[in-house]
Amino acid sequence: MYPAIPVTRTQKPAAKPASDTSLGFGQIFTDHMFIMDYVEGQGWIDARIVPYAPLSLAPSAMVFHYGQAIFEGLKAYRQPDGQVALFRPRLNFERVNQSNARMVIPPVDPDFCVHALKELLRLEADWVPSAPGTSLYIRPFIIATDACLGVRPSHTYKFMIILSPSGAYYAQGLNPVSIYVEDEYVRAVKGGTGFAKTPGNYAASLIAQANAYKAGYVQVLWLDGVHRRYIEEVGSMNVFFVIDNKLVTPALNGSILPGITRRTVLELAEKLGYATEERQIAVDELWAAAKAGRVSEVFGSGTAAVISPVGALKYEQDVVTFNEGRIGPLSQTFYDTITGVQYGLLPDKHAWMERL
Repeated sequence: MYPAIPVTRTQKPAAKPASDTSLGFGQIFTDHMFIMDYVEGQGWIDARIVPYAPLSLAPSAMVFHYGQAIFEGLKAYRQPDGQVALFRPRLNFERVNQSNARMVIPPVDPDFCVHALKELLRLEADWVPSAPGTSLYIRPFIIATDACLGVRPSHTYKFMIILSPSGAYYAQGLNPVSIYVEDEYVRAVKGGTGFAKTPGNYAASLIAQANAYKAGYVQVLWLDGVHRRYIEEVGSMNVFFVIDNKLVTPALNGSILPGITRRTVLELAEKLGYATEERQIAVDELWAAAKAGRVSEVFGSGTAAVISPVGALKYEQDVVTFNEGRIGPLSQTFYDTITGVQYGLLPDKHAWMERL
């Protein structure tokens, strides 16, 4: 058991927005946030819940200059009985430490982080929306705060959790998207930071994403940074292919984020009796299989969308479609099952949910 965390309540509570799809994503924030500090020689100290407010950092704070930072993303869901539940939160905080190790940030205690998050959520429970498909998005993050212009790990850090009520990801239904294979820019390489959830990875992806939008596509399919041949991720999500009735996804190789939804899909597929395979997938192999009609479904997986079906894929000057541009049965099964458990509409047979 951990002691109660000190709380300073806001003197100016914000009006809560309507609980519907007009919430958007990541644009509204709750009244309070969690903070704790790291000081070398003292460890993580001064855990507290305070009003959501701007930070005061020195212009020379190392996070601005050397990008030493990590973040996570998870959600809280309103249940049919009005209670609030989290989906596999310990996995997120265990992944915090995987990212921390790569970015030379001191590890946190995952159990304490879950405790702190629950304390914050109890205070902000009224902010969890209840309309179908809505949720409270949770953003834990750590930044380096030393006021120093020198390339080295910081000696001080801030760990924070902020909360954002968010609308349904699919405001107009679970419709497949069109993506294209990115063969000029790369997101990450083995030995780099691709497996860590660090801001620089996302900054590096922006140019390809912007080009995708200009070309009329929603996302990009990333190839490996060495051979420019092997498929890695789709946008900021893990990617799956149904090839010859087998669920295939790129193996974790050090440049691919170990997604929690990815892990959930693989576990669920095994329990449902679907054959799965984690391995290298060359884009030429995929293209040949797609042209031969052996690829029946493609989808991405991630916290925000859960499952994002892909209806068409462009590579060089060629385009292939999957399942006639409609969501496939396996994609639909994964989406319905995972979201059904998250919103308390299906039995939680795997003990994935944690109530406050």
